[in-house]
Amino acid sequence: MSNRREFLGVLPGLAAFGLLSSSARRPPVPAREPAAVGESFPRADLELIERFVRLAHTDLPEVRGMVERQPALARASWDWGFGDWETGLGAASHTGKREIAELLLAHGARPTIFSAAMMGHIDVVKAFVAALPGIQRTFGPHALTLMAHARAGGPDAVAVVKYLETLGDADRRPPSTPLEATTREGLVGRYSFGTGPRDYFDIDVRQDQLGLQRPGTNRRFLVHTGDLVFFPSGVPSVRVVFRVESGAALQLSIADPEILVTATRVA
Repeated sequence: MSNRREFLGVLPGLAAFGLLSSSARRPPVPAREPAAVGESFPRADLELIERFVRLAHTDLPEVRGMVERQPALARASWDWGFGDWETGLGAASHTGKREIAELLLAHGARPTIFSAAMMGHIDVVKAFVAALPGIQRTFGPHALTLMAHARAGGPDAVAVVKYLETLGDADRRPPSTPLEATTREGLVGRYSFGTGPRDYFDIDVRQDQLGLQRPGTNRRFLVHTGDLVFFPSGVPSVRVVFRVESGAALQLSIADPEILVTATRVA
């Protein structure tokens, strides 16, 4: 008992010198209803990530509000399809939105050679090239070149543009071949690969560009490389191949590089 009385007697002194923990001195937090969480919690909400990356192309106020509420979004990536991954910083870098890029970097985004090129960090770009010769030929999101990112930086990145010009191969785009309109229209239709409600691809034409979409996913433009072989925009390593007989498209296959799926035309 005497030990307890002695302990209680020294509490005021401890508090006066700040020796009690903050939790001991802090008033209790009022009880409140827990915030609603999505089905994916504790993993990130995919719809939130897609919205964030989409907004990071242009909308500084919205991005600021989102990343201040949830800083981890600064490092989140979204796959637009077939492995066309993009972060918010990647989006800001190829659209030349320096303020958005600076905001994301301040909240923990991971810098890349593409963000460095857009922001005019020439020493960083040179260091990348010196350490990894040929990296200037690596594509960024949507298969955009390193030079495209540097040009997006405007006046701040002029020195980077001039340096990349000396390399001679920092702006090589994936090869493409024109496709006749009649041939293109002959590929339009629905191609099924299973019995599920979403087990099909729709091939259509919008703005004179052939595209592929599975329900519930982002539509991807198809870039023709010749002989009815295409790649989905942003991912030159993937091949979409159509089988045509007597002028009619019968099947399409998607490979990377092995065949991932083969779909038969049903409509």
